[in-house]
Amino acid sequence: MFDECVEHLRLATNGGRIRPVVTVFAPDTARRRGPRIRNDQLVRYAGWHTSELGRIGDPITVGVTREAERLGWRAARTDFDVLPLIIEDPDGSRMCRGLPDDAVLQVPLSHPTLPWFADLGLRWYAVPALANMDLVIGGITYGCAPFSGWYMGTEIGARNLADVERYDMLPTVGRRLGLNMSSARTLWRDRALVELNIAVLHSFEHAGVDMTDHHTESERFLAHLAAEKRQGRSTPGDWSWLVPPMSGALSPVFHRYYDRDERCPAFVPRGVGCPAHRD
Repeated sequence: MFDECVEHLRLATNGGRIRPVVTVFAPDTARRRGPRIRNDQLVRYAGWHTSELGRIGDPITVGVTREAERLGWRAARTDFDVLPLIIEDPDGSRMCRGLPDDAVLQVPLSHPTLPWFADLGLRWYAVPALANMDLVIGGITYGCAPFSGWYMGTEIGARNLADVERYDMLPTVGRRLGLNMSSARTLWRDRALVELNIAVLHSFEHAGVDMTDHHTESERFLAHLAAEKRQGRSTPGDWSWLVPPMSGALSPVFHRYYDRDERCPAFVPRGVGCPAHRD
């Protein structure tokens, strides 16, 4: 399983020309539960919260980082240590193994007009590969089916690096920009957020790694809705997921509602089951 996950990342990365990939392992059966990957993504940065050093790395991964260390993994404890994979077999035994460097493409972040931005030492990995969702098809649950695509810039710039409970970089960027941070009314967070997202899009393009932006994807999704409507089909969606976490009102997906019916086959949160068969 570990080798197949590594191959998944290599196929998906494709030298920066990102390819959507899904790897499906054995399903759950009446007699035996299938395997699981304990990480929520195939690639994540480790996280620690200590009384001596404070927060290091990604706070969202503190739990899985602690588990990896219990299984024998050791890290340099920087902000961007790539976590090992933790794989659980059907009997509950767990294995922890570090990903090879050539399977994890990482992009160092810089800014097209702010030379100091590169000195922040920020980076992000090229392939978002979710590993903690169930794939439900025809009543069969595949509890280990990691799948990946390419990033939209705001996933990194407006969430992973900006959220207060993640890397919380807006105060650092605001200070380096020399913004008036005395009040929220100065909109310093908004201005810092724009520059952070410019850096993400610029850096991935400079590195030759595929990435899309929230304006382009909003227009593409509305084109998809129109094409489905012409065929007499509705397209369900979750407004809170479709509207980007930056400049939402500037995106055409903001100004409409969506059907919320759920269908199968589907990727669903672990343990939820097929939406069409819930009581």
